Amino acid sequence: MAQLSSIRDQITGLVLAGGRGSRMGGVDKGLQLLGGQPLALNALRRLAPQVGALMVNANRCLETYERFGFPVCSDADSSFQGPLAGFVAGLVHCATPYLATVPCDCPGFPADLVERLVAGLSAADAEIAIAVTRDADGSLQRQPVFSLMKVSLRPGLEQYMADGGRRIERWALEQRCAEVIFDDAKAFRNLNTLDELQAQQADRQV
Repeated sequence: MAQLSSIRDQITGLVLAGGRGSRMGGVDKGLQLLGGQPLALNALRRLAPQVGALMVNANRCLETYERFGFPVCSDADSSFQGPLAGFVAGLVHCATPYLATVPCDCPGFPADLVERLVAGLSAADAEIAIAVTRDADGSLQRQPVFSLMKVSLRPGLEQYMADGGRRIERWALEQRCAEVIFDDAKAFRNLNTLDELQAQQADRQV
């Protein structure tokens, strides 16, 4: 596992759009428009050149998501257990050895995200690689929802969740985990509220 060009077809990309959207007033976040395009569809299109196949994790409005033209996988139950439940859903349906994950609400994630996670995973002989951002002051912040993992991690993740675990970072660090540093922290800025979405929309129109 050395270069993305040689293993792209072994990676399925998963866009996570299965949350409650609580900070957006309970709307389906992945279907909110930015530049006239649903956030989840924007993420799918941005991820497409980086992987061999695509899926989207959604728990509502499934017919709408299916019209994007990619397979849709839902959490095992309807209790909205967070991104890790989306990870499990993706791993269950993943037909490749590796799964890459991104959230639907980060429209500008790096175009070389997966390539750099592949390099980090390979260099560390790891089971999972996660993004870590470096702020202007040099401080580091883990961004574990941006990940590349081996599908073989599925049984352990299912057990972690069965035991009540919900934190991505804690689970990831319990594996052989590579942390890949990205200096452009702004590329990982997510849109949590409708105000943030509207501000991003306004910035695009300037």
